[in-house]
Formats: sequence, structure tokens, C-alpha cells
Amino acid sequence: MQNNNTRFKYKLLAVLSASVALTANAQNMSQPDLGHITAPLLSQEGYQFKDLNRDGKLNPYEDWRLSPAQRAEDLTRRMTLKEKAGLMMHGTGPVSANNFGNGDVYDLNAARKMIVEAHINSILTRLGGKDPRRLAEQNNHLQEIAESARLGIPVTVSTDPRNSYQALAGISNPAGKFSQWPEPIGIGAAGSESLARQFASRIGQEYRAVGITEALSPQADIATEPRWARISGTFGEDPELARKLVRGYISGMQNGSQGLNPHGVAAVVKHWVGYGAAENGWDGHNAYGKNVVFKTNNLEDHIVPFKGAFESRVAAVMPTYSVLKGVNLNGKSPEPVAAGYSHFLLTDLLRGQYKFDGVIISDWLITNDCDDDCVNGAPENKKPVTGGMPWGVESLTKEQRFVKAIHAGIDQFGGVTDSDIITGAVEKGLVSEHRLNQSAKRILRQKFELGLFEQPYVEAARADDIVGREETQKEANQAQMHSLVLLQNKDILPLKAGTRVWLYGAEAAAAKNAGLIVVDRPEQAQVAVMRTSAPFEQPHYNYFFGRRHHEGSLEYKADSEIMKTLNEVACKVPVIMTMYMERPAVLTDVTDKTQAFIANFGLSDNVLFSRLTSDAPYSGRLPFALPASMEAVLKQDPSVPDDLHAPLYGLGFGLSR
Repeated sequence: MQNNNTRFKYKLLAVLSASVALTANAQNMSQPDLGHITAPLLSQEGYQFKDLNRDGKLNPYEDWRLSPAQRAEDLTRRMTLKEKAGLMMHGTGPVSANNFGNGDVYDLNAARKMIVEAHINSILTRLGGKDPRRLAEQNNHLQEIAESARLGIPVTVSTDPRNSYQALAGISNPAGKFSQWPEPIGIGAAGSESLARQFASRIGQEYRAVGITEALSPQADIATEPRWARISGTFGEDPELARKLVRGYISGMQNGSQGLNPHGVAAVVKHWVGYGAAENGWDGHNAYGKNVVFKTNNLEDHIVPFKGAFESRVAAVMPTYSVLKGVNLNGKSPEPVAAGYSHFLLTDLLRGQYKFDGVIISDWLITNDCDDDCVNGAPENKKPVTGGMPWGVESLTKEQRFVKAIHAGIDQFGGVTDSDIITGAVEKGLVSEHRLNQSAKRILRQKFELGLFEQPYVEAARADDIVGREETQKEANQAQMHSLVLLQNKDILPLKAGTRVWLYGAEAAAAKNAGLIVVDRPEQAQVAVMRTSAPFEQPHYNYFFGRRHHEGSLEYKADSEIMKTLNEVACKVPVIMTMYMERPAVLTDVTDKTQAFIANFGLSDNVLFSRLTSDAPYSGRLPFALPASMEAVLKQDPSVPDDLHAPLYGLGFGLSR
């Protein structure tokens, strides 16, 4: 597949020959680019079409002049039961174990089995972004395999977030050459819908350049439980602000607010609904964190940000892993099962009340079993386990889980390839093929809307020019700058050129580039700059694709390295501290020792020192309140926004200078 002929074809994929470049017809429809390698072309009425099923006829699903809904209807009728079941799987791209040091590549033999034999054509890529051209070429290989299949259905390639300065293992991919922005919580601190739109638009352009057409983002969860491990991916604690930023993000990612088009990326808003009300802050990937708790029955607060997604016609919704406790809505209480199994949350509420007509895709591995290591956590010296998250349905068989989830409203299953279970369930009469048709048409319609049936390939040579380009990174740096929240400044900022600084956790080169003099010992400095991260505990060793969440207490222990260093240095020199706040922190014993304090949400050293030496006003505001003590955290309601008693710094706080 990687011979000279194929490489030559890739160069021609996006180029239409003069004979195909035809004028618009009476309906003002112009000939689109047709990216093809093995599928022949058909000519009809002065236009060309791809003969994807190679029957020598122009079938409605191959006719780009028809609507996506018409084409999806026709294609669904042509699909076998196995092909429909495969369409409902969202697999993970198989990575080659033998890439000979050439960077991440797919195992193409395994990919062929997945796409052609198992009929799976929605695939999450976990390939890195160090070489965008290679990533684009690899995704082109998936599309070539898909084109060779019976019906030529193109692959939808999806990704977890990969554009934040500080990537969290398992939640996001390392940025590599992709532009590096603050975490979404930093966009919440900046508080601008237009910035959220710009942020997602630039990311979406980079995604499309490498062949990614679906983003497993944004998080519309609100950060109501300060200890929760997933706060960095949210836009903060304020439901109405989150609604605006979710709306902006999706309109940026999808290239407009009128639904999908060939220039956008399908957004998957998550996690429907209430994930932020995590019991004790534990995360729902883990058995001990399966519940979210509503002491005051305020699920409506958590629905508000999703309204922004509906306003921007989001393509897909991902339900939460969690089981909702304490909810009564419209006179009904959800069954005590994960949202992916809840008919009330998916069909009655999401589809019925909110009229969502897109794809509902489950979070990863909800149909898998959770064994002892999964429940209790694997020890540190043991290989991480890939468990399952079947919360509330642990006693059901896998088949029963699939059936229940489909009846609840799930269209596609994340992270699994068990399509045979679905075909078996249909053959047993447990699920109707009519129900599968509904999901198939939703999934196919979006592939048509994205233009994948006409042009699934990308010009790999252009990927390096688009991904991480200088102008985009300048915008990302400005977003990092605007996200910074100044909490304290005792007449020490800005720093002047020539100031002697001692550094902790920051690179000397960046400080020197800003005109500062870096010294070796605190007593030699005029000021110390300490770069830290928010405190956390790790009481459970539980892994999910190598993921370890930061959970537990929000305050530093007195004998921690950070506190010992701060106590020692603060006696010798004024301290400026910036803290990466993936979660709120208790700063009561910190800011009494610092002269200046800046909260950051994903920040490069170059931007940090540029900010420290600038006299421009700060514009960021806290996207969540910072508690004065852990006692206050324990007393707050995990589902209620902004209910901390006497916070040290309140929601929306931020100094200008």
C-alpha cells in the first residue's frame, strides 16, 4: 500500500483534472473534488461520481447532488445486518508494534480486518502529533482501505483533545507540533465566547489537515465539586458562562452554527449529564467513583451548558459514565444505571425534551466487564489494566448491556468492536433491525455532511504547513496570556529587565529571553519565581489506558516538597508563584508567603516570563472559587455551583494589576 504508485495517487487526490472541472448546473451545483484510488468514476449529465460499490451504476448514495438524508436512507437499505452493526462500533486505530523508530504508524493489516471484515468505520486515533505529515499519511491509508470495502464507506477519524499546553495522559494526546493553547478551563478564565470559537476553529483546521473529522470534545460539565478530577477539561463553574463557551467552541469546531459541512469537524459534547457532581470528587472511570450526587435535585443547572451545544447544532452527545443519585425531573427519577443505559436521560430527556437529532455515542468501554483490578485498582508494579465501566449493570451479560444501551438510545459504542453481539441480539429478536437502521442513518448522514464520501483524503504534504503554524501559535500564546488570573500582587509586578531571579520549576532560557538574570541560589536573587501545580492525592492506583487522575485533598501537606521549598525561600527573597490549576487549590498557607500569585491553566515558560515583565493589565477571572479550607470543601454541595462558604477567592475574582 505504500508503493510509488500509491504515493503518486495521494499527490493527485485533491486535484481535479480539467475535464472534470465543470460549470454549475441549473441548480447552481458545482462538481466537487472526488478523492479516489481504487473506486472507478461514473459520468452522468456532465458530472462525475464515485462508483463506490463498483456496480457500474449511479446509486443515490453515490450522488452528491442529493441531500445527506436521502443518501443515508439509500445506503442504509443496501447494508447488511453485519455492516450496520459495524457502523455502531467506534474502535481505536490499531498501532503497529514494529515501526522501526519511524514514529507512530497504524498496523494496516489489523486496520484492514477492522474496516473491511468487521465493517467498523469510526476510529479513534491515538497516534502522536510530532509529525503531522506522517499522521495525515496514516489516516489516508485508513481511507484507502475503506474505499476498497464493499460499499466504500469512508472512515470517520476521531481524536481526544491534543492542543493543550499540559496534556493529561489518557484524557488528551501529547500536542507534538499541534498548536498549544490553555486547557479549556483557561478559556473559561478568559471568559470570551469569541475566543472559544477561535480556539476551536484553529484546532479544527489542524484536525482536518491531518484527516481527523471528529473531536471528542468539548466538556459541557460544570465544575461544581472542587475535588473532581476532570475540571481542567471544563469551562468552569458558572453554568451560563459555560453555555456561551460551549456554543462558541462548537460553532468554531464545526465551522458554523448551522450543522456539519465539509470544512468543519464534528464535535461530540460530553458528558450528558451531571458528571461534575462527582461523589467525593472521585472520577467515573473508576468503580469507587461511579456515582454523582444531587442533594438539592438541581440537575437543571448541569443541563444549562448543553443548551449552548444544542444552539450550535452539535453533531453528537456522549453520556456520562456516572449513575445519578438524588434526581427527580419532570416527576421522574432516572433508573440507577450509568447514563449510557438510561432511557429517561437519553430518549425522554435528550431526544424528547431537547429535540436532539444527532448521534449519541457512549463513553469508552461501558459494555466491558470490570474485574478485581478494575474495582480495587492495579498495584503500581503491575501492567495497567483496561477494564470496563458498566456501572449499574454489572450483573448483566455483555449482550444484555448492548441491548439495554441500544434501547436507551445509544447509536454508537465507544472503544469496543463487539459488533457480533449486536447481530446476534437482532437474530434473537432482542433488538429490531429497524432500531439499528435509525442509528445507521444518523451516523451515515454525518459522514455525508462532512463531505467524506466525496473527499476522504487530505494532502499530506500540506499538513506540516497548517499544523502548528507560527501565526496559530501566536494566537494560542495570546489565549494563554488572557487566561492568566492575577490573585495577588504586593507591588512586585511587573518585573524589570535586569532583575535577578531564582527559578523553581521553570526554564532559565525563557527567563533570560525576557531580560532577566538567572541566579543559582535564592539568596543571590531579588525575587524567586516558583512554578507549581495544584495539590492532589493518589489514594487509589486505578488505571484506564494508562490514566491516573489527580484526586483527593486540595491542600499541600506541610512536609511536601513545595511547602518546604516555599517556607525556606520566602525567608530569603520575595516569591512570585504561578500554579497550574487543573483543580481548585486551598491557598491559605501559600499566599501568606508569596508577594504575587498567578493562577494558570496551561502555560509555556516563554508566555509566563513575557507576562511577568509586561505592565499590561490582567484580564483573566477565576472560573471556579478557591476554598479557604478543606473543611469548607467537605461542607459544600457537590452539585451546586458557587456554594463554598467564605472562599479565599470567589468565582470571578481577578486583579487587573
